[in-house]
Amino acid sequence: MAGTEPTGAGEPGHGGQLRPVEPVSGGALSVRGGVGGISFQLQELDAGAHGLEVLARDLAAVELGIYRVWEGLGNYQRDEPHSGAEALTAVWEGQRSVAAVREELEHLAGSVRGCQLEYSAAEGANVLVAQLGLDTPWLAGEWLADSAMSGDGRPNRASTEAMAGSSRLLGGAVLAALLGTPPGEVDAAARMALASGGGTGVPVLLRMLLDRVRPDLRPRPVTAEPVTGTGKGAADTTVDTSPAGLLARAGAVDEAGPGQIEVIRTANGGRDAFIVIIPGTQPGNMGGPNPLDEVGIGESLGYGSEYTAAGIRSALRQAGAEAGDHVVAVGYSQGGIHAMNLGQDKAFLAEYDLKYVLTAGSPVGAITPAPGVSSLHLEHRQDWVPGSEGLPNPDTRDRVTVTLNGLVRTPSGEDSGLGPGHRLTNYEAGARAVSASADPSLAASTAVLAGVVGTGGAATVSRFQLVRAPRPPAPAAQPFLTPAWSGAGKAVLPGNVLPGHVLPGNVLPGGLPPGGSGGGAVSGGSPLSVVGAVSGGGRPAAGLPPAK
Repeated sequence: MAGTEPTGAGEPGHGGQLRPVEPVSGGALSVRGGVGGISFQLQELDAGAHGLEVLARDLAAVELGIYRVWEGLGNYQRDEPHSGAEALTAVWEGQRSVAAVREELEHLAGSVRGCQLEYSAAEGANVLVAQLGLDTPWLAGEWLADSAMSGDGRPNRASTEAMAGSSRLLGGAVLAALLGTPPGEVDAAARMALASGGGTGVPVLLRMLLDRVRPDLRPRPVTAEPVTGTGKGAADTTVDTSPAGLLARAGAVDEAGPGQIEVIRTANGGRDAFIVIIPGTQPGNMGGPNPLDEVGIGESLGYGSEYTAAGIRSALRQAGAEAGDHVVAVGYSQGGIHAMNLGQDKAFLAEYDLKYVLTAGSPVGAITPAPGVSSLHLEHRQDWVPGSEGLPNPDTRDRVTVTLNGLVRTPSGEDSGLGPGHRLTNYEAGARAVSASADPSLAASTAVLAGVVGTGGAATVSRFQLVRAPRPPAPAAQPFLTPAWSGAGKAVLPGNVLPGHVLPGNVLPGGLPPGGSGGGAVSGGSPLSVVGAVSGGGRPAAGLPPAK
């Protein structure tokens, strides 16, 4: 989006006001956040203005003290010039010199404060434009241009983010496409979320979908079983720990088999550090033993990767990680969501010191990591997946988002998958461009990564199979209760008889005649329901509160 810029700021012809350094934009890369991000620069301007104001106040106190000294010397002004008037004059000139410095500091502080306020107002105006949908024509034009150039009809990242963030219906459709579930199920979950008063945010909607609409897909505990490691031959090898090298390993792990992750043990500066590599979504057998299937997207976005994070902790322990060891998490697509969730997982952070997270093609705008966790997010302009949750990544000092702007196409004869912008090979190429960039935010972020794991070399690699626990057995069907007849034209239910309730005529609850069949209030094949609509042997039907 073309940003609103303060008028009269920064150019030489505008009085020499301070102007924040513009991050890299356009061309192959667009950069947001980090030490070169506008938000951090505005924070620095605010801190600078405050510091100058404090100095000016301190000088004002010095100035007052000198003035009082000058007043005290007034009785000596008739003494000899070298001991009276000259002393008074010297003190007065000193007071005026301090006053001049104080006035200059006040002027400078006012200029810095004015610049900070003006740019903050401009940033606020940009946010308001997006919230009101005034940038829709621009987004639509960019989408059409991207679609025409790439030959791919999918929405791009910016338009997906705008649609998912502004409309419950469109946001539900985007989530349905991401999870591979029918849109009607997501819409039913959205209606339940609204009725519950919890809103229709992505986490609430997904929990309602998997807890109520599709309880068969509810997340389940995850364990980690070694594929290679202690007792099974951990591999010593040379590892490229650059962003591109680590993303390439995510592709190799994905090809190794469903549900696998990798733990790399490096030594940097005499201290061990561990890198966790998590691949993207592996479709097929939805809700089965592989926690990285489509349901894994629901667990990552709706449940904070609760069970998968526990499995990763177990894998780290088995790979030799000890409490307090430094950890770097790397993930592609769904794997990036799990990696970022480690940064806010209390159990994980209580055991390990997560220093850095690298994601590619991952919707992680709603995840706020703990202070001290640096992160680098790669998104492609043509990739709709990072925009699927409807929130941009925050612009902070420790968080850098890179948008790759190069036009990409699906190679001839290959499956387009989720679109050419989402291909891991394109993100690997973008990561190489990130490492070569002189942008201050990118240079600082990649330096943090290198400071934790080094610049590559000998390492020990272990692979683990994440396994989701089996589904719990379905509730046993309730036996059909034969009514006991009492009196002409009346029936009562034996066992669980409702006090004071006699069923008139030869009719059971819901209009079901004895021995007959029908719908009535009975749902999910349950033989009989006395109170409410109950499905699956006492399990509440979708959309209803749990049975008391």
